[in-house]
Parts: sequence; structure tokens; C-alpha cells
Amino acid sequence: MIFSHDLGIDLGTSNTLVYSKGKGVILNEPSVVAVDASATSHTVLAVGGSAKAMIGRTPGSIVAVKPLVRGVISDYELTASLLSAYIKKAAGASMFGRTRVMLGVPSGVTEVERRAVHDAASNAGAKYVSVIDVPMAAAIGAGLPVAKAQGSMVVDLGGGTSEVAVISVGDVVSSACARVGGDDFDDAIAAYIRRTRNILIGQRTAEEIKLKIGSAAPYDGEGTLAVRGRSLTDGLPADTQISSAEVREAMQPVTDQITDMIAEALERTPPELISDIFNSGITLTGGGARLRGFNERLHRITKMPVRIADQPELCVIKGIGYCLEKNKS
Repeated sequence: MIFSHDLGIDLGTSNTLVYSKGKGVILNEPSVVAVDASATSHTVLAVGGSAKAMIGRTPGSIVAVKPLVRGVISDYELTASLLSAYIKKAAGASMFGRTRVMLGVPSGVTEVERRAVHDAASNAGAKYVSVIDVPMAAAIGAGLPVAKAQGSMVVDLGGGTSEVAVISVGDVVSSACARVGGDDFDDAIAAYIRRTRNILIGQRTAEEIKLKIGSAAPYDGEGTLAVRGRSLTDGLPADTQISSAEVREAMQPVTDQITDMIAEALERTPPELISDIFNSGITLTGGGARLRGFNERLHRITKMPVRIADQPELCVIKGIGYCLEKNKS
């Protein structure tokens, strides 16, 4: 069968990216679906950026939902709707029924969860679906020599999952996965402000705090940020200030889970490959790689060189795209 369109999809907890063979990355949208909860069929009203803009700002009858949680499908029908919208947008209505899709999936998912992602893409209209593990795609996209007989370590820090893999001769030698990521940093910040200030803030505000003053290690120019939320005492608007050090403290339990996961993978790595990693270093990919000071903290813990990949949030989709381009069929 001749396929009219080959697409690669990085179906992330926070964002979905689409690669079109011969064109590159053509779509980068939030993995959010807005539905009319008052309708019995949960009618889809918006997908992507327009749906994310509705979070916390809609009537009770309209709900903005992330259909993936911790890197796996939590709402099968909405995931299929999300994929359908993005495949149609990328392939065009005339090509929709003849589209081949390659999907990135977390390495730590079960076979049932992996199959659910495969079936969701099929039900979204893709004629043929294949999957690739996220750490392998990230390593390829970061330019690591995955085919060589030498150890390469990649750490992919996503919105819902964080994964580490040691790769040699085109295969994963050791790996680990923690179902925590950027979204958990946001939740930790919101919980800290609620606990210490008795103020409730939304997800978007927590994410803004993380991006502006969040860090995994002290940095030059630390300061405070004004935050507005709702008082849990009287329900009225309330203002407060939060410092960089407080945000770091709030996020530390999540940071510790990720660094523990990396240490666990290193403990299972053969000594010969450990030597290779000491020479080549650990490569960070995913949006979480941009968290201030995380590379420094990881270096202090592992005593190994740590580098942030170029455009880390694009490494997985670039790796998927590379595999698509190499596929001549």
C-alpha cells in the first residue's frame, strides 16, 4: 500500500508534537481537550492551545481535560479525539485515511498501556501505526551515537514522566522510569503556597512561578515573585510573595525522585559502559531539562559531566522524525 503521508507524533502529557516526513516539525500544541460536560456524549469543543486557554476560566459545563496522565492514557476517547484533530490538521482531510503514524511512548508503560496508545491512533484514523520508546527517540534526536558499541546515557524530563536509559549498539542496556515530571513541579508549588500561605493558586500560575524563579540549585540573581490567588480563609483575592529558595524547597521532593531514578539506572549499568558515560557525560532532554540548576545538581550527585541537549524539548520528535526519514518504504 502506498501511504500518502508519514507522520511522527510525540504524544506528551503536556504537549503533542507532530513531524511530517519531508517537512519537519509542523505542529506543537498542548495535549488538552475542552469538552461540554453537560452533554451526554461529552462533545469536544476545542483542542490544543485554544482548549488550554480555557483552563480555570470556563463555566462549570465546559471542562478542559488532559487526556494523558503520567505519560499514559487516562481518557481513551478524548485521546483519540486529540490525535484525530492533530492528524487531520497535519495530513489534510484528503490524506487522512492513508496516513502512517509513528508514536513515541514512555519505556516504563505496560503492554496494555502501549496497546492503548496504538489503538487510539488507529481509531483516530491512522492506517498503520508503529511505536518507538521515548528514551531511544530522545537519544537519536540529541545526536548520541546510539548505534556504536559505547555507552550513552540520556535523561528525558517530560511533563508527566521522567526516563533514563543507557544505550549501546542500538539497544537499551539499562533504564528506569519515574512517573513524575514538570506537572508535578507545578502541583508541588501550588501545594506549598496553599500550606504556607493559605492561598489557592491555579495550575497556570504555578507553572509561571516555576518558569520565572524555579530551580534545582541556588543561582545568581535569585529573588521573589508576586503571586495572586484566592484566600482559603474568606474566599477573596489574596496577594503574597514567594522566593526562589521557597520554590526550590517546594520542588525538592520531585527533584529527589528524578535523581534517585538516575542513580538506580547507573547502579544497573555494566562497568565498561559506566566508563564510557564518564567520558561522554549524561545528556538531558525534554522540557524539564531547562529547569535552572538541574544539570549542576545532577553533576554533583553523579560526579559525571552533564549537558543539556540543543532544543531539548524537541529531541523526542526529532528522533522520531529521523526514523521516519530513514524509512524508505
